[in-house]
Amino acid sequence: MSGGEERDGVSLTNLDQPLLAGDNATKRDLVDYLDTIGDRLVRVLTDRPLSVVRVLRGQAPFMQKNVPKYTPSWVRTVKLWAESSQREVAYALCNDRRTLLWFANQRAVEYHPTLVLAEGLHHPTHLVLDLDPPDGDAFAQVVGAARLVRQALADLDLVGAVKTSGAKGLHVFVPLDEQVSTEEAAAATRAIAARAERLDPALATTAFIREDRGGKVFLDSTRAGGATVVAAYSPRLRPGVPVSFPVGWDDLDRITPGDFTLRTAPRLLGDDDPWAAHMPEPQRLSAELVEEGRAIPVARVQAMHEGKRRARARREGR
Repeated sequence: MSGGEERDGVSLTNLDQPLLAGDNATKRDLVDYLDTIGDRLVRVLTDRPLSVVRVLRGQAPFMQKNVPKYTPSWVRTVKLWAESSQREVAYALCNDRRTLLWFANQRAVEYHPTLVLAEGLHHPTHLVLDLDPPDGDAFAQVVGAARLVRQALADLDLVGAVKTSGAKGLHVFVPLDEQVSTEEAAAATRAIAARAERLDPALATTAFIREDRGGKVFLDSTRAGGATVVAAYSPRLRPGVPVSFPVGWDDLDRITPGDFTLRTAPRLLGDDDPWAAHMPEPQRLSAELVEEGRAIPVARVQAMHEGKRRARARREGR
């Protein structure tokens, strides 16, 4: 067993092993990063049912929702019914350094909390717009689309915070009043995306089906309800191990997603917590905005029906 040690009562093993195939990051790099910035990540994760992406040696990465049987008794969990798998799932709540270190030792690289708290499953704390580029080298377009979202929010007297996704895109978070329901947040998210699209339809699109996007930035409004979004400060399973990093709106033109990695982020952060600093106070959604969104079809459902229609047309030779 190479590179073993103990921190906060957690036994850390095989720290000198490579983290990803073909990358020079080690498991120790992951543990050190998570321990260094851990207080800020734990603030984002606390009391939220957590899914993680783990990478074990010789295996493909996988997302873990249900905690394994060997999970220590001191890791807090919450049991929730999973409609997709028709079973109860025990999700971890990563509420402290010790739990985060345990996850790090499990080679959990990505941290995907829900937008709801375990004690408030029907009231999302944020609505999120996920901005995806049409290809890997279009970050300037994503920045332009983020500004459309910001303008659409401003037109509604709403304010959001922005972070890199840790991949090629951006996430815009809008904190919500605790009275907002899941359905209301989902409807409002659709309405905001549609408003942003109308501001510049040549740049941004709400088309869920990839082939319909025409080289535009996709404004994904489907991250609502029980959905998860990768946490601010979470590493991502990509070459160089980038991290999802908070960015000031005025700094978007001066950064690229690759600026923020396992190695660079701690130095850039220092003792600061920009995600907490940039996050506005919780906001109320107007009834008019919610009604506007209710008139917009849910993207996944619409895409499913459209996919079936196209498949039927192809079979019939139309």
